[in-house]
Amino acid sequence: MDILSLIEKKKKGLALTEAEIAFFVKGVTDLSLPDYQIAAFLMAVVWRGMDPEETTLLTREMMLSGETLDLSVFGSRTVDKHSTGGVGDKTTLVVAPLAAACGAVVAKMSGRGLGFTGGTVDKLESIPGYRATLSPEAFTAIARDVGVCVIGQSRKLSPADKRLYALRDVTGTIDSIPLIASSILSKKFASGAANIELDVKFGSGAFMKTQEDARALALAMIDVGKRMGRTVHAVLSDMNAPLGCAVGNAVEVWEAAQTLRGEGPRDFTDLCVTLTAALVAPALGLSREEAQGKAEEALTSGAGFEKMRQWVRAQGGDEGALTDFCRLPQAKEKKEITAPSDGFLYALDAEKVGLASMALGAGRREKDDVIDPAAGILLAKRPGDPVKRGEVIATLLSSCREKLAGGEETFLSAVKLSAEKPEKRPLIAQIL
Repeated sequence: MDILSLIEKKKKGLALTEAEIAFFVKGVTDLSLPDYQIAAFLMAVVWRGMDPEETTLLTREMMLSGETLDLSVFGSRTVDKHSTGGVGDKTTLVVAPLAAACGAVVAKMSGRGLGFTGGTVDKLESIPGYRATLSPEAFTAIARDVGVCVIGQSRKLSPADKRLYALRDVTGTIDSIPLIASSILSKKFASGAANIELDVKFGSGAFMKTQEDARALALAMIDVGKRMGRTVHAVLSDMNAPLGCAVGNAVEVWEAAQTLRGEGPRDFTDLCVTLTAALVAPALGLSREEAQGKAEEALTSGAGFEKMRQWVRAQGGDEGALTDFCRLPQAKEKKEITAPSDGFLYALDAEKVGLASMALGAGRREKDDVIDPAAGILLAKRPGDPVKRGEVIATLLSSCREKLAGGEETFLSAVKLSAEKPEKRPLIAQIL
């Protein structure tokens, strides 16, 4: 068996066998295959695709290319969620404690942000003292005692994906559903949770630009889950505008805490409750309606917020920062963006808002860039809201005065005002 024969076979649109896919993943992992041949194979997959069985085999082999976590001690109660990326997406910070308050166990590894989409670990590390790196023993103990523990992703988890993703990023081979699905699910399955919820986003601030593409990706991942004996569900959600009113790191932690205290944006709160219900229903053997009721009760009773306090405290964080914004990192520089005329905020392009936040220091252009945890954007108006001339639309935050100008220019390009009120778009488009 050799890689050239696999490339030729896939070029012809033929299905690869289990042994051939295992050979490819092994060569990726042990570095025996050169980058140029891996890139050629990836391009063949982009053009010719993979059938569901091939996608499942690729996912399994990538999952087994490194360490896997064993969460069987928690039985079927383990849950995890994955978002395909977005702007202002702090759902894990709300869903994880809500699910734990319902009785599920959230033992989760999350990533860091790159580009205009934020990373959950970056947000959590804006809480003074929060430890995102723990020993396996401490990770399991906190998950057992608190019901939720979130740490940074291990470098030993699905190492094949790390090399493949780096090559896909520079060879124009990102846009392939089999490659996207295997990348996401290999890491999720290696993390050990029995039940996985996917928040698949579409729109300007998402990787999948259309709802149809998002649905195709979601259905592919649900199919792989079934074939591998995992419970996988998906929600399709709109990311044409930022999620919630806060974009950044510390500001998103604060909005998440406010949401768990019943003071968050209504649509964001509803999304979090829906995701929580979808997570805990299979984990606890409940109907979707029963799970929805438990999730709503966890929110309104304050049990979810109390679980967040316990979780942050257990991982060394300052739980007082969840009730006192001044204990979170504070921006030295602020700039208010005001409306130039009366009308309605017709649109707020999520991708451009994300790029503005990155320009302010809240995101990374390169993986080694240092994030400013205080930087970000606080939206005073959201699409559909009426505005008057001179009224504040948003406040830009940064620790560097020079970055405000670049952030302001990009943010202004995201704003569209109109004399007409736009049609309201549902945040949740479909539940699969």
